[in-house]
Amino acid sequence: MSHLAVIGLGIMGLPMARNLVAAGHVVVGYDHGDARMAALEEGGGRRAASIAEAVAGADVVITMLPDSPQVEEVVLGPGGVLEHATAGVIHIDMSSIRPDVAVRVAQECRARGLRPLDAPVSGGERGAIDGTLSIMLGGEDADVAEVRPLLEAVGRTIVHVGPNGSGQTVKAANQLIVGGTIQLVAEAIVFLEAYGVDTQAAVEVLAGGLAGNRILDLKAQGMLDREFAPGFRIDLHHKDLGIVTSAAREAGVAIPVGALVAQLMGSARANGDGGLDHSALLRGVERMSGRELR
Repeated sequence: MSHLAVIGLGIMGLPMARNLVAAGHVVVGYDHGDARMAALEEGGGRRAASIAEAVAGADVVITMLPDSPQVEEVVLGPGGVLEHATAGVIHIDMSSIRPDVAVRVAQECRARGLRPLDAPVSGGERGAIDGTLSIMLGGEDADVAEVRPLLEAVGRTIVHVGPNGSGQTVKAANQLIVGGTIQLVAEAIVFLEAYGVDTQAAVEVLAGGLAGNRILDLKAQGMLDREFAPGFRIDLHHKDLGIVTSAAREAGVAIPVGALVAQLMGSARANGDGGLDHSALLRGVERMSGRELR
C-alpha cells in the first residue's frame, strides 16, 4: 500500500484515482471541481483543500492535467508540488504535454530531490474506468520498477520507453496515429452511407480484415449512431496534434498526413465541436461533403 496524491480529477484522473483506491492505496485528491473531489470520496478516497495538503506525507504524487502550462503551474509554480513534496518522493506526470516541458519539469524535480517520471496514457475514458490503459514511461529504470506494481491498478500495458521526455514523445506518436485513423474511419463511414450500404454489416466485415483497428472496435458504433459524448474531447486532441506537429518540425521530420489531420481537428474545433469526442471528426467529413449534420 502506498500513500498517493492525485492532482487533477477530470475525465481520466478521477477513474484512475478510484482504481488506485480499489487496489488498496491511500489516495488523497485535489482538483478545482468540488463535485470531482466528492466523487473521489464516494469511491473511498480523501479530498485535500490544497496541493500542499494533498502531497503532505505522500510517497507518490500523480498529476493528470490538461496541458503543459497547467503542469508547469502545479508542479513548478508557487504553492506547487516542488514547494511541498519531500525529497525522495516519486512524481508521475500522467498528463499529455510537450516533450521539452516534460524534460524541463524532470530536471527541476531532480534538482529538488524528487524522482520524476513522465507517464502519459492511451485508452480514453473507458480505459481509465476499466483500468486497461496503455502507459508510456519515461525516466530512470529503478523508479519505473518501483512504481510498476502501482500502475498495474490503472493500466494493462506498461512500457518503459526511455529517459524523461520519452513517454511524451511516444504519446505524441500515439495521438498522430489515432487522429489519422479516426479521420479515415469517418471518411469510410460517410462514403458507405452515401452508397446506401448496410453500414453495421460493413463495419463488422472491415473490422475482421486487414482494415481492422481499435478505432473501428471502440468508435465506429458511436459514429454510426452520431453519439459523440466525450471519452476524449476534440479540444484535447487538437492540443496533442499541436504538440506532435511542433515536435516533428523541431526534429526535421515531415508528417504531411498528420499535419492535414491537425488542420481538420482545428476545423472541427472552430465549428463548435471542441467539446465532443474526437470521433466527431465525422461531422467535418459531412460538412465538406455537403451532407446534413445529424
